[in-house]
Amino acid sequence: MSRNKPISNPSVALGRDFRLFWIAQGASSAGGQISELAIPLLAVVVLNSSATEVGLLGAARWLPFLLCALPFGVMVDRLRRRPVLVVSDLARAVLTLVIVVFAFTGTLTLPILVILVSMIGVFTVSFEVSYQSYLPAVVGRGELERANGRLQATTAATEVGGPGVGGFLIQALSAPWALLAHTLTYLVSATALLRIKTLECAPTRTGGSALRDLADGLAFVRRDSYLVSLVGFAAIYNLFAQWIMVLFTVHAVRDLGLTAGYLGIVFSLGAVGAVLGAALAPVSVRKLGAGPVLIACAAVECVALAVLPLVESSWPTPVVLAVLVGVFAANGAGTSLSSVVALTLRQLRTPDHILGRVNATMRWISYGVISIGAGVGGLIGELVGTRLGLALGCAGTLLTIIWVTASPLRRIRDPQLLTVHDTVPGRR
Repeated sequence: MSRNKPISNPSVALGRDFRLFWIAQGASSAGGQISELAIPLLAVVVLNSSATEVGLLGAARWLPFLLCALPFGVMVDRLRRRPVLVVSDLARAVLTLVIVVFAFTGTLTLPILVILVSMIGVFTVSFEVSYQSYLPAVVGRGELERANGRLQATTAATEVGGPGVGGFLIQALSAPWALLAHTLTYLVSATALLRIKTLECAPTRTGGSALRDLADGLAFVRRDSYLVSLVGFAAIYNLFAQWIMVLFTVHAVRDLGLTAGYLGIVFSLGAVGAVLGAALAPVSVRKLGAGPVLIACAAVECVALAVLPLVESSWPTPVVLAVLVGVFAANGAGTSLSSVVALTLRQLRTPDHILGRVNATMRWISYGVISIGAGVGGLIGELVGTRLGLALGCAGTLLTIIWVTASPLRRIRDPQLLTVHDTVPGRR
């Protein structure tokens, strides 16, 4: 561990290549926000899917993280990462376009949608693992907190406009048109990535088998108490948060009587909190310390969701919308701020030569459980109703607060003091 802090000057620009990386991430994120609303509504409104079927669709979207994240982590550490990002964007654009064609021709069925969403999920895994591993090469480790803050703020900003645009497109045209817009954002992302000029160092060959490399990544995470704490934080929250969101979409449409346009408004205005959370990350960590910030974020984001089962369809629509906006604004502020801190900690704790495998291991667990949460949440909602199912999911999120408070994360003040440098010979 190094006690020498890399110098970061907030007044210095992060450079042209980071701006292109930023554009790629922003375009991909904006499209993701549109399809996150469009695909479940496509299932509910067009295919008349039940809560269980919507849960199955959510599970299909995230199951590739359980199946593919670990081998993709090995692949990313053996290849240059930018080409993987570009191929992932182009493949997702083509697959999303296939969904659009099926929908426009009236031949889309739930099994076809599940298969195509799963295939998109495979390339999302390769993009996510490569994206987080490529960033240190673009900006350097001393600027990771600042770069992650800007990227997270952009993600949050797209959450403001994305659902609103998606809701409008679905309401005015149809869900397939919204997905067509997402196809275009993938192409913008791929184009921006192709223009980056930063040369990546050649991957370091370990000389071992793929299984040996995979085991090294798992072992590295297991030995680091901070990484174990971070993956537990994400896994517990993500499992129950996806449980909640699967049921909320069905509950909002069928029990609260909200239209696609209203849902877009809720998610868009609620995302303002995420923008603020990401923007406040550097100053919050500097003044309060990373540990207290993570504990506060866990409390805010989980308690806010507990309001959802209390919303009544008998309330005036403006009141329902205002309460839901408040819930998602508070939740977004907490998740956005904690994401910046957690991702920076992960990148600082991991040498570059193994970063792909570590990111994959973290994604394997923290994103893999989302498929479980989606499936279980949909099933529970079918058995006991969406309102009670929401309440059970909200109770589960509270375990996140207990985990973070009891973990070594609570003691962290300055994340840069936890930096681990790459010691592999020949690395630059």
